[in-house]
Amino acid sequence: MKRAVSISLGSSKRNSAVELDVFGERVCIERIGTDGDMERAAQMYGELDGKVDAFGVGGTDLGLTVDGKYYKLHSVAPLVRHVRQTPVVDGSGLKNTLERDVAAYMEAQIGPPSPRRVLMTSGADRWGMAMSFLDLGYEGIFGDLMFGLGLPLPLRSAAAIKRVAALILPVVSRLPFEWLYPTGEKQEINTPKFGQWYDWATVIAGDCHFIKRFMPLRLDGKIICTNTTTAADVSAFRATGVRTLVTTTPRFEGRSFGTNMMEAMLVAVSGEGRKLTDAELRTWVDRLGFRPTIEQLNPAG
Repeated sequence: MKRAVSISLGSSKRNSAVELDVFGERVCIERIGTDGDMERAAQMYGELDGKVDAFGVGGTDLGLTVDGKYYKLHSVAPLVRHVRQTPVVDGSGLKNTLERDVAAYMEAQIGPPSPRRVLMTSGADRWGMAMSFLDLGYEGIFGDLMFGLGLPLPLRSAAAIKRVAALILPVVSRLPFEWLYPTGEKQEINTPKFGQWYDWATVIAGDCHFIKRFMPLRLDGKIICTNTTTAADVSAFRATGVRTLVTTTPRFEGRSFGTNMMEAMLVAVSGEGRKLTDAELRTWVDRLGFRPTIEQLNPAG
């Protein structure tokens, strides 16, 4: 049996393992959270190196690709310092392939929202998703400075995302990661913030933890476009009045796994023993029929 393991800085409460049949071959995908303990995660990578077919890096990225330019996250690099044999992916490949088409797919299934307004937690983190909305003419508010640094400075264009990325990522990438992104138990805390932009948008898109961390008590009629959702996340969104939940990766046994987990699964199944190119990922995505999952949580009418 092939085995793909995502070791995450996120909460261990979200741990899960699923066995799948992929073209007649069994593959186990497993997510292991370390509650924000980077050293523990690094040790686990070392212990499992060479014993599994692919690693996913969960709860963080090794780097961000913004319009083709790669920015390494230096503070995260030590996480995989013990890995020598097993290929490692952080989901960036699927973010730039599978998520690149999510807005068009969503509209084909449920129609366009009116007006077309999207609040994205970060354009730099999910450039492919951001472009999928902008290409369809959405007005966008991108919260790279808001959600990541707590600065009430919305970005409004792809050009603004690129400028900010070029200016601050070389510096921010060296800051302790936990300063920028919730890890462990912090992922369970909700502190409503930036409410005017949640209210303004018809679609709220991006990282699930960021969306939940600052969302208001009510999101009536909104569309959430994200991934890595558990059954508890779905219940939380339903309770706020969210109309439609779009997850960019398929759901297995009641939850959607992160792009890093799904990309690691594809690496394992491919048998290549290395990270797959974007073209290879597209081929596998098409071959397996991966499509976003759309769930009506509070149907209109």
